[in-house]
Amino acid sequence: MTSATDTPLPAVTRLIATDLDGTLLRDDKTLSDRTVAALAAAEEAGIDVFFVTGRPARWMDVVSAHVHGHGIAICANGAAVADLHADGRLLEVHPLDRAVALDVVRLLREAAPGTSFAVELTTGIHYEPAYPPFHLDPGATVAVAEKLLHEEAPGTGAPVLKVLAHHLELAPDTFLSLAREAAGDRASFTRSSPTALLEISGHGVSKAGTLAACCAERGITAEQVVAFGDMPNDVEMLTWAGTSFAMGNAHPAAVAAASGVTLTNDEDGVAVVIERILATR
Repeated sequence: MTSATDTPLPAVTRLIATDLDGTLLRDDKTLSDRTVAALAAAEEAGIDVFFVTGRPARWMDVVSAHVHGHGIAICANGAAVADLHADGRLLEVHPLDRAVALDVVRLLREAAPGTSFAVELTTGIHYEPAYPPFHLDPGATVAVAEKLLHEEAPGTGAPVLKVLAHHLELAPDTFLSLAREAAGDRASFTRSSPTALLEISGHGVSKAGTLAACCAERGITAEQVVAFGDMPNDVEMLTWAGTSFAMGNAHPAAVAAASGVTLTNDEDGVAVVIERILATR
């Protein structure tokens, strides 16, 4: 494993793909002046910067001013592509089928009693009474997951971007392994929280898959992409990109998947690499 200063860079970098929380954002959820300057310099040099995050589009205000010309962000772990120049309007959705989601909820209730659930729709998040409340979503419906996922007729509800599953007692990685064993053939399971909080998407949906499709539309190859991440939900993206960096604060799975390791998010680890890319152009 190499560092931010000695990891080989692509001969040509055309796109930078970066996670947000724990990666581009500092622990206080802000962007440093150095990072803002690095993002702007990359765009000025003709390098697209894509934010690729587990966040929904409505939580992208912190970076919406920094997507520059293209305005595109990949949200909800690849389940949505949003135009941040158009107030987060969704351009693409890769939903989790509601019948599959109901099956996954049933299997996780059996495999891990005490699991509570939330349902992230294209219109907002809703959650069970036992689920940790989202103070940023005061209009959420509170009900059991089976009711939240129910449709009066097939196709009448808003698309499901992901289901979240929370457990108070299990270790985070233990919960992830258990869930993948119980229902990994039905949906994609990952996590980005330090707690036992799983993010469940449609089978095969990931940051990497949606990023790869966006790059293909622009004639950009994996070898021309530099990616950054810190948690298990970044592993596929870090593996796919021709060059990738785990943060100094990253989960071991992200470190193992990346080409190199940069500084922590609080030390502007993404900016350090971007500055090096620009210096070698």
